[in-house]
Amino acid sequence: YQPVEKRLEITRKLLEIMLQFRHPVGIITKNNMVLRDLDILKQLAEHNLISVNISVTTLDTTLQQKLEPRTTHPLGRLRTIETLTKNGIPVNVMLAPIIPGLTDHEIFDIAKATSSAGARRLSHIVVRLNGAIGEIFTDWINKNFPDRANKVLNKIKETHGGQLNDSRVGVRMRGEGHIAQIISDQVQVAKRKYFPNTQKVSLNRELYKQYKYPQLSLF
Repeated sequence: YQPVEKRLEITRKLLEIMLQFRHPVGIITKNNMVLRDLDILKQLAEHNLISVNISVTTLDTTLQQKLEPRTTHPLGRLRTIETLTKNGIPVNVMLAPIIPGLTDHEIFDIAKATSSAGARRLSHIVVRLNGAIGEIFTDWINKNFPDRANKVLNKIKETHGGQLNDSRVGVRMRGEGHIAQIISDQVQVAKRKYFPNTQKVSLNRELYKQYKYPQLSLF
């Protein structure tokens, strides 16, 4: 749901195709514009064909405006979770990215707030700064939080083998080492406390076979 989506409605058209052919679909977003397509999402949900993943980085509006200035504010994301849930659409909350030294202290607060809003599941991703993103983030944090910039950058490096950049499959999303383990442990405790009845959402993968074009059946 990029800004241009308001005009082009590409995502909406894709969702219409998914509904037409009864194909399961998952959405990852931090934008409350997803509610614009609530009518289609509800129809998909009737056939167990949709799950929505809302990423929540922080509940601190001041930090959010600095970190994600063009995204939906924290309260708006909570309201989005609540609205989707009330309409029967399963929501998974992604603590993403968790930035050690900057947002990791909010793990329990975010878990509590999103659970209260109706989210079904909780997952997390530790920040990684690949390519030019590393330079951009380094410049950003030095300008916005000069008092803790080195601390945050060093903690990020500690979770990725001494580097800001980490592309290792199986490691890059969660990190490794003492700090990454502390974050993971906190997330697990938060899950047990606020998401005690977590069940994996299994979407219907069989309906689309009845609706797809028949050409391939020739082979």
